Formats: sequence, structure tokens, C-alpha cells
Amino acid sequence: MSKPSSSIEPDIFPDSEECPGEGSFGFGDDLELNQFDGLPFSSRYYKLLKERKTLPVWKVKCQIEDALVNNQLVIVSGTAKTGTSTQIPQWCAEFCLSAQYQHGMVVCTQTNKQQAIDLALRVSDEMDVNIGHEVGYTIPLETCCSSDTVLRYSTDDMLLREMMSDPFLEHYGVVIIDQAHERTVSTDILLGLLKDILLQRPELRVVVLTVPPMTEKLLRHYGSIPLISLEASCPAEVVHSNSSNKDYFYSALKLVLEIHRTKESGDIVVFFASAKEVRSAYSILQSESSRLGRELDQMEPIVLYPSQRGLLPVLTELSGSTKSRRVFLSTQKGEDVWWTAESVNFVIDTGVQLKMVYNPRVRACSKVLQPISQCQADIRKQLSGPTGKCFRLYPEASRALAETPPQILESNIAPTVLFLKRMEIAGLGQCHFLDRPDPEGLMQALEELDYLAALDDDGNLSEIGIIVSEIPLDPQMAKALLASCEFDCVSEMLTIAAMLSAPSCFLESSADMSHKAVQCHRKFQHPEGDHFTLINIYNAFKQSQKEQYLTAEKWCQSYFLDHSALKMAEAIRSELTDTLNRIELPISEPSFGTKTNTNNLKRALLAGFFMQIARDVDGSGNYFILTHKHMAQVHPLSGYGAQSHKLGLPEWVVFNEYSLSENNVKTVSKISPQVFIQMAPLYFFYNLPPSESKDILQDMLDPEASRNCKEQKQPAANSDDNRGCSAVTPAYDRCVIQ
Repeated sequence: MSKPSSSIEPDIFPDSEECPGEGSFGFGDDLELNQFDGLPFSSRYYKLLKERKTLPVWKVKCQIEDALVNNQLVIVSGTAKTGTSTQIPQWCAEFCLSAQYQHGMVVCTQTNKQQAIDLALRVSDEMDVNIGHEVGYTIPLETCCSSDTVLRYSTDDMLLREMMSDPFLEHYGVVIIDQAHERTVSTDILLGLLKDILLQRPELRVVVLTVPPMTEKLLRHYGSIPLISLEASCPAEVVHSNSSNKDYFYSALKLVLEIHRTKESGDIVVFFASAKEVRSAYSILQSESSRLGRELDQMEPIVLYPSQRGLLPVLTELSGSTKSRRVFLSTQKGEDVWWTAESVNFVIDTGVQLKMVYNPRVRACSKVLQPISQCQADIRKQLSGPTGKCFRLYPEASRALAETPPQILESNIAPTVLFLKRMEIAGLGQCHFLDRPDPEGLMQALEELDYLAALDDDGNLSEIGIIVSEIPLDPQMAKALLASCEFDCVSEMLTIAAMLSAPSCFLESSADMSHKAVQCHRKFQHPEGDHFTLINIYNAFKQSQKEQYLTAEKWCQSYFLDHSALKMAEAIRSELTDTLNRIELPISEPSFGTKTNTNNLKRALLAGFFMQIARDVDGSGNYFILTHKHMAQVHPLSGYGAQSHKLGLPEWVVFNEYSLSENNVKTVSKISPQVFIQMAPLYFFYNLPPSESKDILQDMLDPEASRNCKEQKQPAANSDDNRGCSAVTPAYDRCVIQ
């Protein structure tokens, strides 16, 4: 591992008060050339350098440099706007340069892909180098790096994916885990695996960046290691509400209008619980802004999500305007994206968040309204700056959560278990979790992988499991894609996988436009179900790109489809195609529309999603889910949904997703029970709970045994709550998982 560097290695921090008489890691005093590319510094570099030196993190620069030299692991704790995410990675790059990159480069993880891009752009500007060369980024579906890259910003999930080929992260000399307090599944796994990797690589350095409420947990996890705490900037004034926050939505909107009427300068940020609330707030504030008196400045509500491309430039577009106050409306995922929003002077914190929590018993997610964590509350407080105000719409004593709940306790961890099994093969020991996964969730994940034939009899990855782990999809979809190679329908399954991995392609329309949108969407409906409809939409989108008279974007608008979602599906499909080519799996020619292709596509789908079948028990759309005996309706946007009865209601269906809170199934296609019996493992079938639907399948599987069972039973009316004939079914035991 080597990186060419300038023969002159100057100190880029002239006149440093923090480290007098000493350059960074012992570099010289020549200020003319950039040590990373050997070119003269620009005037902008020195301008930004003055700004950087005002950041709170500069006060501990020497401590951080000493900690890197003398310790493998260091924790840096600080609030928002302290500069840790931009400055510490640069100092780590200097540390690696001082060793001539013998041990590798620097990677800094982020939990949000847009922030990874924005940080890389900012840091490349501060380092006076070109983005994509010395400084780059890696996010899902996009890499902006080169062989010259010495500092890479990466989403935490992409660094995990990189470990598939580099399990001990030997490409890197310093690994920086930023936003550890976010407690994403990928960040928690990295923190757990790095504990073992550090034992294997004594030259590796790990820096964990977090906020104060998280530091005690990290110190207990890693033991006696250096902790560097940053002094918080002058805290903003905090005003708590004395009443319950049950009516927080309208309280927040009233407060926005009250602030605006005071004529105090500064933009406003409002954090709501969900995207639905953000959209509702936008409509209300737009209506209210049109009724404001002429004596007041214009009020401009702006919907802002952290996943939006170009988010931070939006924050500074109107900063020079004195006749417009922006009201940014965001969700609980948006706290960390405001690090450069200097115009914000007021923060309204509703104190709640709508989270998706996974229930392993029914293999489904439900929406749960929860209070935000202390970490989130502290971050939001800092956003208004020392002269601003933070309005908390909850009593000071009502904080229910001390720390952010780890996502690993609220998610389906089957992909996590698959990854960790792959790491065991690579030689990594166990993952030292900060919070161990729930035993029930862990058993459900192992059971799912076992049903998918991803595990062998000893509980290790099978050959199928190794291939499935190579495909960047959840295990069920990866197994379906793998099966499509056998059934010669790879092209079509690639499209389905891409469309389901991307955001929904259906635009949310207003009430007066919903009927027109439904009419447009019906033009794509396929009689076999939603999976086939998605293929129709994607193929039509690709065809629109070839048309001369209408751009693809305008075509999407005319059919109430999301152009950005379809472009993402196109990129995901390309990546999946590259993956199949890399692991040398055959890709069949497209033959969508033929009867053979339709039947094969259903077989491939059931190879991965046999655990997600349901039966219409009364012909009216009440679907009985066989795995856990819940009743559900079809999602309204489905071709079989309430707004569209053109396709009729099939008796048996396979579905992609079940929502426990909304009690509906999404992306539904009809299947035949005979094909389900062919594709589902027998030990899965016999482990289904007793029901009338299972008896129907049992009768198809073994008519004679089923007839004998009925003769032995006392006369009784069949129902989905009966025990059925499970007493005489063959004893297919579930595979033992070690």
C-alpha cells in the first residue's frame, strides 16, 4: 500500500497556537506546497484555514494527534457544529501520510449518504484538492474515488460491504466511525467487529466520534481508552412546554406563526414525527403565508429530507434575502444535516418520532410513535446557535429515553446474521455487540436463513448462502434472484428486485388528482399481479427514454410516476447485473409476456418468498397469512386494492411486505397453491401453524393421507382456527441450527 507524495512535506497549519513550534506529525515549515498533491496552495485554502481554526475541535488538535500516535482506539465526544466530522479526518490523513501510507488510507463512515457527499466536498475544498482524487466518497450506487484517494467518506453499510473482500480492513490505516450515537445496524456491527480487528492489526487506528450521552456506553464496551471531550459552544436558550405534547403538530404550527409575527430575524427549523406530518404542515403553512399582512415579510415553508440530493446548497440559497423567512420542515432523521445552516435562529422540537419497529413473531414492521432520545434533543438544541432559541414542545421532566434505541433491536436482522456468518468464513471472530440482538429476533433470522437453504446442517453458510451473501439484497430477494438463474427469467427478476429496492415509483397525488393518477397507473396493470406491473412500468420508462417527442421526466409526470425513483431503480438494476456477471451467474434473454416466462417468474419469486403467502378466505379480500394466522387487506395502491377491481381478487397470493400497523400486504401477485407446494421446503410447510388453508395444501400434497385424517376426525366445521390434520403429517423437523 503506497501513495505518491510530494518530496516537500510542509506544515499546513501555520502559526498554530495549539502546537507551537511543531508541524502536524513533524512536518516542516515550508508553506508553499500542498503535502497531498505537491501543488501550491490557493488563496481560498488560507481563507478556509482561518475559519477552521475557530472551530471548537481545534482546541484539542494536539490531544487527538498524540492519541493517534500512542493508542489504537480513541473516542472524541462533542456536540453539533464542533467540526469533528471535517477536521479529524484531515488530521488522520496527515497521520497516514507521515507513515507514507504503509498501513493504508483513511475512511470515515456516515449514516446518511447525502452527508457523506457533502462532507467530502467540503473537506476536499478545505484540503485544496480535487474531489474524487485525494478526497472521495462511496455511497450506494455511486463511487467517487481514485487510486490517489487518501481520505474516503463512506456510508457505514458500504464499508460493511467492502469487508466482504477485505474483512480486516487492510486497505485502511485509520477507520473513523462518525455518528456512533445514531446506533444504525451497520455502525453497531462495525463497532463490534473492530474490537476483534484491532487485536489482529496492532497498527490500525480507530477513532469514534459521538455525542456526550453515548460516551459512557462506549467506554464500558471498549475498556480503558482515551476520551477527548470537546467544550460545547455557548448553548442556545431552551424553552420547554409545560403541557402534554399530544397536540404537538398544531402547537408547532402556531408557534411558527407567532415567531414570524415577532419580526425577529432568522430561519426556523421544525422537527416533526413523520414525512406525512411534514407534508401536511407544508400545505397549512403555505395557505397561512398567503394570508399574512403586508407589514410582515414573506414566509416560505420548505420540505426538507436528509436523503435529498443537494440539501445543503438549498440551505444557503436565500441567505442574503431580508424579505423572506424560510421555515424548514424535517423529520427525526434530519438533525445531523444542519451543520452548516448558519441562518437558522429558531428550532421547534416536537420531541417525538415515528419509527418502524420489526416484530419477529409475525415477520412484519409496525409504526410506533416514540419520544426522541437525549442525543437527538441535544443535537437539535445546538442547531439554533448561541443567539437562537430552541422551543421544546414537551415538559423538561418528560424525557423517556436516555439514549437512542439501537436499530439492531428494532430491525429484521436476517441480513446482519448472513453477513456475520460470511465474516466467520473470512476468519473474523464473534461480533462484540454494544447491545446484543433480541434472542427471538436472532432465532427468527437463523430460521429464515435455514428455510432459504443459506445454512448447512451445522449452522454455517452453505454454498447457496455464500452466493446469496454476495448479492446486495435482503436474503429473500437475493434467493429469488438466484432461483431466476435456474428458471431462465433473470432479466425480469432483476427488474423486480430493482423496483422493490428503490423508493416507490408512484407519486403521492392530492385528493383532486388521485382519480386521474389511478387511471394512469391502471394502464400498466398486469393481470398476474403487482410484481408484473412493476416490470411493465420499468419497461415503459426505458422506452420513454428512447422517445424523441417527450423527455423521460415529462413522461413520468404525465403518468404520476416518480422519475428519481425510476432512475434509482435503473441504477440498482445495473449494479445487480454487474454483481451477477462478477460471480459468473447466467443472465437469460428477456422474454416477458410469454406464458412460460410468467410461470417461471412465479416459481423464482416463491423460491425466495414462500414464507409470505396468503389466501382469500371469503372471496372479499380478507387475506389469511399462513405463517402467523393474521388477517390483512391488500394495500390500496395494489392492482388488487380497494381503488382498482379490474383484475379481480385471486384466492392465493405471494406478497413482498406486510405492515402490522396498517394491516395490509404490499406488492401482491397471484399464485397457484400447487406451485407453492413445489417451491416451499417441506420442513417449512409442516411447521406452518394449523389452519384450514394448510389443510387445503396438505390435501394437494398428499390426498390419501389427508382423506384418512378426515375419516379419523370427529365431524367438525373446518375453520382457519382448527387444528387441522397436523397430528398425522410426516414428522419433518426443522433443521437444527447451532
